[in-house]
Amino acid sequence: MLKVLFVCMGNICRSPTAEGVFRHQVAAAQLQHCIEIDSAGTHAYHVGEPPDTRTQHTAQQRGIDLSQLRARQVKASDFDEFDYIVAMDTDNYALLRAQCSPEQACKLHLLLSFAPELTEQEVPDPYYGGHQGFEHVLDLVETACQGLLNTLRQRLSHARAKC
Repeated sequence: MLKVLFVCMGNICRSPTAEGVFRHQVAAAQLQHCIEIDSAGTHAYHVGEPPDTRTQHTAQQRGIDLSQLRARQVKASDFDEFDYIVAMDTDNYALLRAQCSPEQACKLHLLLSFAPELTEQEVPDPYYGGHQGFEHVLDLVETACQGLLNTLRQRLSHARAKC
């Protein structure tokens, strides 16, 4: 079983979008028995809250239901539990890097590093913007999550994982 944790600041926009998109892609690939997915925030601003209504609406228009997700903050045990800890931007990556041991640093990734064809390096925070920002985030996340899924497929096939 490979475990993936998506991380943004408050866990109500970008990381739950990534969690929902990736769950959808993993299920379509029939790999949900091999890949566990979660999301969290580096800050405790919205712990226990559902994703932002604009995030939910935008995802729902593409057939992705985020309504059951609830925000949580990254905890120390996440660095032991997850194989991939995927940050949405460099600020959150740096916060994660400061919290983990040197041995765990190899688990940290920027989401858009899985989409080298994109010109952006970070998923922008759409919270203070309009509808178009949420659409753009979803576009970026869908592309990068597909790249991440391809990476995990290779890892699973090379390991000949029995999950």
